[in-house]
Amino acid sequence: MAEYDLVVIGTGPGGYVCAIRASQLGMKVAVVEKRPTHGGTCLNVGCIPSKALLHASELFEEAGHGFAAMGIDVKPKLDLARMMAFKEEGVKGNVDGVAYLLKKNKIDHFHGRGRIGGAGVVDITFMNGETGRLEARSIVVATGSDVARLPGIDIDEERIISSTGALSLTTVPKRLIVVGAGVIGLELGSVWRRLGAEVEVVEFLDRILPGMDADVAKSFQRILSKQGMKFRLGTKVAAAKRKGTGLEVVVEPAAGGDAEPLAADVMLVAIGRVPYTEGLGLEEAGIALDSKRRIAVNERFETSLKGVYAIGDVIPGPMLAHKAEDEGLAVAEIIAGEAGHVNYAVIPSVVYTNPEIATVGRTEEELKAAGIAYNTGKFPFTANGRAKVNRTTEGFVKVLADRETDRVLGVHIIGAGAGEMIAEAAVLMEFSGSAEDLARTCHAHPTLTEAIKEAAMGVAKRSIHM
Repeated sequence: MAEYDLVVIGTGPGGYVCAIRASQLGMKVAVVEKRPTHGGTCLNVGCIPSKALLHASELFEEAGHGFAAMGIDVKPKLDLARMMAFKEEGVKGNVDGVAYLLKKNKIDHFHGRGRIGGAGVVDITFMNGETGRLEARSIVVATGSDVARLPGIDIDEERIISSTGALSLTTVPKRLIVVGAGVIGLELGSVWRRLGAEVEVVEFLDRILPGMDADVAKSFQRILSKQGMKFRLGTKVAAAKRKGTGLEVVVEPAAGGDAEPLAADVMLVAIGRVPYTEGLGLEEAGIALDSKRRIAVNERFETSLKGVYAIGDVIPGPMLAHKAEDEGLAVAEIIAGEAGHVNYAVIPSVVYTNPEIATVGRTEEELKAAGIAYNTGKFPFTANGRAKVNRTTEGFVKVLADRETDRVLGVHIIGAGAGEMIAEAAVLMEFSGSAEDLARTCHAHPTLTEAIKEAAMGVAKRSIHM
């Protein structure tokens, strides 16, 4: 039996960051990870490999369709096996990096399934079947999430796949049906559309990207449709079965109506994620879960069992790696007696398609529902000099500011490089900045970020270049 100040179950972005920060604060720390490698879903089968394929497929499409207009004549040929090897190289570099950081910070690591054995106790079933026990003054559960499944439809990762299977297809499907028009479905759907698949998205709701600013989502659907992606909104999947070498997918209107069979080679189920809380001994240990089987915590990330904390996808809030990281930092500092804190009002969200979408703060719909009066500044990339010469004029920047105080309440960007640009808005909002502050900040020319300045100026109806 080993004794620690802190044991973290799960080494995804929240777990390993928590462990490192705790070690920096002088704690003796151990981590328990069920995978052979660290990094969780994000680094192994999520954020990192998907970004590798998004980047590679964007270059493939640009070489085939965008280079000629700039005087570069090439005819790209897809070598999918080498593209997948490129992806795996990136994954290995990242997971090896986390292993190095844990070693550098003198953190003990155990590979196996962790289970809460009571206050201060973590039981481990190692990969070879042996068992062990760790004792700790504090425990952090950071086990992340799993893919959500459609009732009655089995994911075999061959024909009916999850996001994990979509990252490892060995051939480009001729016809791909994506179930779910959220971030994951649209990102992975766009990868395979660029590589040659016919992609049709089936979404239960009457819009894509639920929860995001409706103006952004509407514009984005037009862009994706122009790129060749098809959409069936207000539609649900009733059944899916193998038929010959492919699939027959039965869809029907969400509001009721006649069913229709669709033929596909592969169906990607991307209807969201659920907290990974099974098999952890939570309920047996007296740790309360909510109706969605997330771990109930207070403002200090404490569960109902003294000394046990939880962060990331297993607690309420957006299932985002950077949200988990911030919570990991905060809970380590709280355990150490410091004032750890997460500002949930300023957590950016990015869709890594082409163009990208990035948002932070509230949407117009949320402000209207809350009865908050606001002003809007909006600036299109068609009026941005750098976007014009780069041929990346799709999209816009929208700034929402309190009508009385001018404090920025939300920023929404659809356009090239949006995921990088949103950090500027997040910093401003973290310091409760105003649209005037943003408008009077000098931006380098020519850059895409000038669109943010112009949108901020537009809040006071004084944009210059439109």
